[in-house]
Amino acid sequence: MLEYSMFERLPYRSQREALKKEGTLIAQRQVNGYTIRLYTIGHTFVEVWTGTEAEVVTTFKKSANVMAVLEPYIADMEPINWMGENEI
Repeated sequence: MLEYSMFERLPYRSQREALKKEGTLIAQRQVNGYTIRLYTIGHTFVEVWTGTEAEVVTTFKKSANVMAVLEPYIADMEPINWMGENEI
């Protein structure tokens, strides 16, 4: 598992590769023309902001409140039926 301190020091391209390989996408939202994806990697939240001309990777401090990080995404999250009912 990639530690936060190691992830933070990686060049941008390597951060994106690490997210694809080891990260877990947990939410996505749209804001002012940007697609914002929230990942977890090594017990750390990472946001990737993607627009037409730029892409920015940001991380949250370990001390960040989990609910404060997730709150902007809650309205766009879809419930998952863990019991397997209503499967397609």
